[in-house]
Amino acid sequence: MSMMGRCALDKGYKGGQTLRVVWACYGVSAVFVGAAGASAMAAETGRTETVQAGKAQVVTVHASLAHLPAGGGLIRPQSEPQAQSVVNAEYIARQAPSATAFDLVAQLPGATVSGSDPFGFSPQSNISVRGMNGDAIGYVLEGMPLNDIAYYTGYPSQFADNENYETISLQQGEPDLTSPVLNAAGGLMTLRFKTPADKAGGVFDTSYGSYNTNRQFLRLESGEIGHTGLRGFVSYSHGATDNWRGPGRDERQHVDFKLLKTWGRQSSVALLGSWNQAIDSYYPQVTKDAWLTDGIHGGNNLAAHYNADNAVGGTDYWRLARQPERTLYMAALVSLGLGNGLELKVTPYAQGAYGNAPGGMQLPSTGLFNGTDAVQLAPALANSPDGSIPVRADYTQRSYRSGFTTTLDWKRGPNDLTIGYWYDYGDDAQKQTFAILDASGAAGSIWGGNPLRTAGGQALWGANNHTIAQTNALFIGDRLSLLHDRLLLSAGFKEVMFSRTGTNAMPGSRYNIGTNTAVPLPRLGVRFQITPHHQVFFNATTNFRTPAETALYDVYDPTSGALEQKGTGNLKNEYSIAEELGYRYADDLLVGSLTLFNYTFTNRQVSTLVMLNGAPVQSTINAGGQTTRGVDVEVGLRPWHHISPYFSGEYLHSTIDNDLSSGSEVLPTRGKRSVRSPTLQAAAGLTYDDGHFFGVMTVKYTGHQYATFMNDERMPSHVTGNLALGYRMKDVSVLHAPQLRMNFINITNQHYLSGIADPTLAAHDTVGRRGSVVSGQSPDYYIGGGFAALFTASTGF
Repeated sequence: MSMMGRCALDKGYKGGQTLRVVWACYGVSAVFVGAAGASAMAAETGRTETVQAGKAQVVTVHASLAHLPAGGGLIRPQSEPQAQSVVNAEYIARQAPSATAFDLVAQLPGATVSGSDPFGFSPQSNISVRGMNGDAIGYVLEGMPLNDIAYYTGYPSQFADNENYETISLQQGEPDLTSPVLNAAGGLMTLRFKTPADKAGGVFDTSYGSYNTNRQFLRLESGEIGHTGLRGFVSYSHGATDNWRGPGRDERQHVDFKLLKTWGRQSSVALLGSWNQAIDSYYPQVTKDAWLTDGIHGGNNLAAHYNADNAVGGTDYWRLARQPERTLYMAALVSLGLGNGLELKVTPYAQGAYGNAPGGMQLPSTGLFNGTDAVQLAPALANSPDGSIPVRADYTQRSYRSGFTTTLDWKRGPNDLTIGYWYDYGDDAQKQTFAILDASGAAGSIWGGNPLRTAGGQALWGANNHTIAQTNALFIGDRLSLLHDRLLLSAGFKEVMFSRTGTNAMPGSRYNIGTNTAVPLPRLGVRFQITPHHQVFFNATTNFRTPAETALYDVYDPTSGALEQKGTGNLKNEYSIAEELGYRYADDLLVGSLTLFNYTFTNRQVSTLVMLNGAPVQSTINAGGQTTRGVDVEVGLRPWHHISPYFSGEYLHSTIDNDLSSGSEVLPTRGKRSVRSPTLQAAAGLTYDDGHFFGVMTVKYTGHQYATFMNDERMPSHVTGNLALGYRMKDVSVLHAPQLRMNFINITNQHYLSGIADPTLAAHDTVGRRGSVVSGQSPDYYIGGGFAALFTASTGF
């Protein structure tokens, strides 16, 4: 039995006779009939009552406020020597069911979320934490890594359905020592599934809203199977929505499952996974000039109908940019209590993914190249009347990944020693081919596989590479609790050995290429509990990451054979040293924290988007040295007269430490502000829940942020707000707590730029240190989603 933030709850127990329990908001009144009933309440509250079997007893118990969620489920007390914020299932349950993990942590300190649609269907989303992009953050689902093996990015619409999340935690400063990630200078996002229920049942919800959006979700709980101790759940969801601006429709199907068996005090084994299939349309990124000219209309959208006679030869047709993808994540979690304080944990995992990021373009009918080799098309194509051929450029990625983590933990007295090993193997193939359009603008399967061929029968390639990546990591850590656990000292060391070996099948390029690196990563942390309510902590950590996989390979323009990018295996790793100093307060009413942080980077890797022959492909820029400093704050109130307010904020000062090269010129960037680093952010939330009626209102302010390293263009600040209203009913027959909910997203219908898609060195022509002019290039931006409303009816059973 759990209070779960409700102010009124009736429960029935059978133990010889019936017990009726009535929870009040801040106290518990219980009428016990029978000894079993009294024992049940005593177990829940920690209070022991002496009763006589068969005699009615009346006991009044007052529950501590410390057990109630603070800030509407956006904050909880922490005890680790590192900054961490946690969103719990109660907050998640009040949000739109389509909201992704990025959307759900958007109120937390340091988190800046960039989206393209209001409901979270589009994969064109991003998150940055303390100014560090989403590819600098580790994403882990119950011990299984979720980052893309080529670009390190995370795609939250693939992760899981939010009805299945128990918690989502965001460690803004550092990943755990045992986490299977190697790019996480920006922190760690940890996703946890709900524990399968003890009794059979399930949850169903259905939603309908703006832009012809519909979604259905069903989770079935097995309960305990026989007397085996085995229990599990499986869920399925389907959702679809029209593009909120421009033509297009997104569709998503998803399956989550978890099977769990526990025995003894420390032993358990679980099998879990997620399968996702989506076909998404595309929201074009825009320059600032285009935004000021057309906003959410006109040329900032794709065309609804194919027109081969328009200015771009029909290549702006929205169906040419539909993005299909399939992913499968699976893991087994094994935890064995070996006695004498020893615990062994092993987590093997396996993943597979395939997707296509296409785009329309025009190819000349003659003068084409495969790499550096000139090729000819079949006569019927080479004799094109206007000398060009409209095609869909298919950029496909097929990846497989497997690995395992294993840790041995030994607790003896005040000491806790951990040793472990992580191995990861990734196989990634990326290809670009071109499919000819017919008279209606169709180009065969959107999954690719119908390439344009030369007169000799070979496919015309824009890219054709294959990469094997392997990670070996050894780690050891120790935690020492002193002064009756008031003082915690921790230290750790991780040695990461990472290699990539690749082949590039493009004619004229280097065929074999590879890179190897070994990086030592020490860390330490201290936490001191000054009083039961006051706590301080400090940590110092190190981290690294290598550039995106695409940096290895030569890239050629198929229309000219020109080298667009020179690949190299002599890549410099990003390396960072970070410190945090924090203070926390927690009592029966208030929970809060204040964290000062400092980062020093060398060879800072900044993610950007490039258009490779009509297809959007991720790449990285080496931004040299960087210093980032700031302060995070968050505070939440436990329910007071059913009301729970929350506030978070961040001040960030991040600067470039050196001038950056552009060809043979050097740009004067030293001392400029770092890109994607808003100086100020603030979020506020207000939750009301009396057990039946509930409402949540959230507001987020994101300050301006620079889009170029020369600071000659920036994205304006913006404010957005969301609102949720709902009513939770009593049980009706087999239906448990039926609920009706309305979610209003971007309630003021702000039209705004939500994020920087591809930062550039300079937006305008700039004179370098050596006196020559470096041409400017306009950065592109994501357009944030407009107003949307979603109605949801849900029930347990």
